[in-house]
Amino acid sequence: MQAMKEQYSPMADGGTSYETILKDIFARLEPHAKSGRELSESTDLNRDLNLDSLAVMELMFELEDRFNISVPMNLLPEVSTIGDLAKLVQRIEARRR
Repeated sequence: MQAMKEQYSPMADGGTSYETILKDIFARLEPHAKSGRELSESTDLNRDLNLDSLAVMELMFELEDRFNISVPMNLLPEVSTIGDLAKLVQRIEARRR
């Protein structure tokens, strides 16, 4: 049987903290980190993790499912680091409320 995906559950104040989003992204990207290198907000998705555009799109789809959001494709060029991605997810999630 396939395990159910963990769905977004908002905090009591109706939103998701930046730290919560960041931790989720770190967990998803940990397998891509080079041995001995810690992920940080400034980790570049392409340069440091070697994620191509398809891998970034797959990550975005996972985050859309997790946080129940829809990320407009035209906003993707502004995402180059893990911090950029976390801020974008938080901004879109906040607008959804």
